[in-house]
Amino acid sequence: MAGCLDAKKIDSFRRDGFLFPVRVAEAECAAGWRAEIEELEDRWRDDPSLPRPFVDYVRANFHLVSATAARIGHDAGILDAVESLIGPDILCWMCELIVKEPRSTKVLTMHQDLTYWGLDGADGLVTAWLALSDATSENGAMRFVPGSHHAGQVEHHDTYGEDNLLSRGQEIAVAVDADEMVDVELSAGEMSLHHGHMVHGSGPNTTDDRRVALVFRFMSPDVRQTVSAEDFAMTVRGANRSNAVHSTAAPFDDFSPASLALHARVSAAQDSALAEGASGQLSYAR
Repeated sequence: MAGCLDAKKIDSFRRDGFLFPVRVAEAECAAGWRAEIEELEDRWRDDPSLPRPFVDYVRANFHLVSATAARIGHDAGILDAVESLIGPDILCWMCELIVKEPRSTKVLTMHQDLTYWGLDGADGLVTAWLALSDATSENGAMRFVPGSHHAGQVEHHDTYGEDNLLSRGQEIAVAVDADEMVDVELSAGEMSLHHGHMVHGSGPNTTDDRRVALVFRFMSPDVRQTVSAEDFAMTVRGANRSNAVHSTAAPFDDFSPASLALHARVSAAQDSALAEGASGQLSYAR
């Protein structure tokens, strides 16, 4: 299979369910990306013209309303690594801007990404977690449980915790050994890659700086939606060979009327899968 990862790294990903660090950009480039994102935040965070709260746009399908996020999602350094794992036809199903503010108590409980997405074909999906600031144990870096993806889908329950960054506060209902967890520490411009069934979470930010990350959910066109009536993804490399996944275009401008309308349509379809069996409403803590 083509791509930039050698056989040893690919085998490591298959065995452990994750791979890091993968250098995508030098620190200066990552700082530039962070500056662009933070300028966008400053411009739009409190804009009354947005139909939905700002956090709804950055925490789900950010690539549909942000030209910067869409451009980074097409970065060759990211896609070369992803291609090594899922092949030459790559669709971006989701992009999220995940920020932990200084001294934030926000956390991600231990969970598996695929639990509520309604997608099959777990081996055709990979999450690329791109650090735009350093990610450390002190500021809330992710923690992985090596090999946990081999168990497949495990039982979860919803917590709706006030400090939980997840839409349902979802948490695995099985015990994990904290001593087995690996802290995913990254420098700005590095990324980690993980499998959709990887058990992972993260703690609070106890430092005086923001922890900033762009997270991309990539999939092969062979992956299918099993819950929602329709699904969408942006083709970032190769071709969308799927008859079941509608192609979306990258926005030319941030938060344009057309991109806001597309975001609403895509989010409604995805939320129908995310909300399947939920006991409460979806929400995003920030």
